[in-house]
Amino acid sequence: MIAPGAIVDPDARISETATISAYSVIGAGVEIGEGSWIGPHVVIKGPTRIGRNNKIFQFCSIGDDPQDKKYEGESESVLEIGDNNVIREYCSINRGTAHGGGVTRLGDDNWVMAYVHIAHDCLIGNQCTFANNTTLAGHVLIEDHVILGGFTGVHQFCRMGKHSFSAISSVIVKDVPPYVMMSGNTAKPSGLNREGLKRHGFSTESIDALRKAYKTVYRDGLLLKDALEEIRALENGNPHLTDFVEFIQASERGIAR
Repeated sequence: MIAPGAIVDPDARISETATISAYSVIGAGVEIGEGSWIGPHVVIKGPTRIGRNNKIFQFCSIGDDPQDKKYEGESESVLEIGDNNVIREYCSINRGTAHGGGVTRLGDDNWVMAYVHIAHDCLIGNQCTFANNTTLAGHVLIEDHVILGGFTGVHQFCRMGKHSFSAISSVIVKDVPPYVMMSGNTAKPSGLNREGLKRHGFSTESIDALRKAYKTVYRDGLLLKDALEEIRALENGNPHLTDFVEFIQASERGIAR
C-alpha cells in the first residue's frame, strides 16, 4: 500500500504487501520486500535493498550518500538491509563506498533505536541492539548479538565480536573481542558478558571457560601472545574459545586492553 502524499520513483521496486506511509520519499534503485512498513516522512535513496518485515519509523534517512570526502558519486555504493529489523525515529544509515567494499550492510532481527547513525561501509550482523544515539563511524564491523548502550561511539575500522556489550557513553577505539563488556571514554574491558551469555543459552561450562580466557588476557599480566597460547592449551574443542582467540589474532587495530 502506498499512501496518498508518498513520492515513489517509478524505478523503485516495492512489494505489493509493503506499506509506504504518507510524505515518505522512495528514490530510484530502492527495493522494499514483503511486509515491510515505511513510516511517514522517511527518505530512502538507492541503490538500497530492504528485505521482508522491516519497520522503519518516521524521519529516518536511509541509503543516502556516504559522509566521506573521497566519495565521488561512484556506482559501487549500496545499502543492504535484511529482514525483521526495527529502525526507530531519526536514524541515518549511509551507503558504502567503492574504496571500502561498496556496501553498508545491516543483517536480520536488529533493533536500532532512535537517533542512531550507521556510517558508510559498516557491516552489522544479526540480533544486535543499538540504543539511542549510538554512532558508528565508517568501516565498522559488528558481529551477531552485540549490544551497544546509549551514546556509544565506535571509531572507524573497529570490530566488535559476537555477544560483546558496551555501557552507556562508551567510546570504542580498539577492537572488542567476543563476549567482552566495555565501558568508559576511552572504553576499557569491564568483565565478561555473563548475563548476555546466559540469556543466549551458553552452558555453565562454556561461561566458566570464557571467564578463564578473559582472566588470562586481561588480569594475569601476560604478553598477549603468551596469553593466547595458554588459552589454546585449554581450548579442547570449545568453539567459543576458538572464536575468542581467532578474533584477537585477526585484529589489525589491536584489542582494547
